[in-house]
Amino acid sequence: MNEQQYLIDAWELGESWRLFRIISELVDGIEELHKVYPAVSIFGSARVSPDDPIYKKAELIARKCAQAGYTVITGGGGGVMEAANKGAAEAGGASVGMNIELPFEQKPNPYANIRLSFRYFFVRKVMFVKYAQAYIIMPGGFGTLDELSEAVTLIQTKKIKPFPVFLIDSNYWKPLVDWFKNTMAATDKILPSDLEIFTIIDDPDQLIKELTRRVII
Repeated sequence: MNEQQYLIDAWELGESWRLFRIISELVDGIEELHKVYPAVSIFGSARVSPDDPIYKKAELIARKCAQAGYTVITGGGGGVMEAANKGAAEAGGASVGMNIELPFEQKPNPYANIRLSFRYFFVRKVMFVKYAQAYIIMPGGFGTLDELSEAVTLIQTKKIKPFPVFLIDSNYWKPLVDWFKNTMAATDKILPSDLEIFTIIDDPDQLIKELTRRVII
């Protein structure tokens, strides 16, 4: 599907037909994912290659999650998403890929053994939140930040039941967290306690230990 077709859908599709399409995506997601409990959603850059340490770490974390009994949910694309789906599938676990249809970059990876496709980002985000008992955030770009911000905001405002949010790789995330603390919290834009919503972890084994302690199967 090319970019022009996306523009046609965005601006010319009748509102009632768009509503039916949205409902269809919600129904398909609920039908497929209601059985995946317990699950963790893993996010991160689509732009890392298999020889990147981030890729290898995501693969290892997903493998350990699957071995611990958790379904692994990703955005279904390449990079960290591919690594996580691969790690979970090769460990014999349920590996969910929720691909988003885009005019560039995103293509489904071959490792998800449960596959869904979404046209609408917000429907996909509902599925991530609804069926995850924890978020694992690897280094990534704007999309990764979007998912992190969404989860933290929903937990902060008590719109969802709190669940663990883990930031993996302190070197990557610490400058952002320092800004949260030294700028946002220092100027009363957030509460200091809001910084407790997420946890920075480097070691995969420590992550699994924290995950199993806080998300009991």
